[in-house]
Amino acid sequence: MINQYETVFIATPVLSEKQMKETVEKFKGFIEHMSGEIVHEESWGLRKLAYNIQHKSTGFYHMIEFRMDGENIKKLETEFIRDERIIRFLTMKMDKFAILYSEKKRRLKA
Repeated sequence: MINQYETVFIATPVLSEKQMKETVEKFKGFIEHMSGEIVHEESWGLRKLAYNIQHKSTGFYHMIEFRMDGENIKKLETEFIRDERIIRFLTMKMDKFAILYSEKKRRLKA
């Protein structure tokens, strides 16, 4: 069943801008390869972490909102785990209220 998801991942701060773009494109490509559809994405840039992760105090945050078959989420999360550039990630299934809130937020930004 196709659901809407939001995933936020934190990439290591030692990446160049080009490497960060390549990382984002890798995961967007993976979602599309698994018959997913990218709804929205945002780069939140370099931010301070609440606590050190792998001896790092900052990281590049990126959010991708997408629609995909729920059976493929585990494969996406396995890709995050295997990629040494990713230090943390969280994928959340969006309910109808989260989807409406996200759409409203995007309209207000535009």
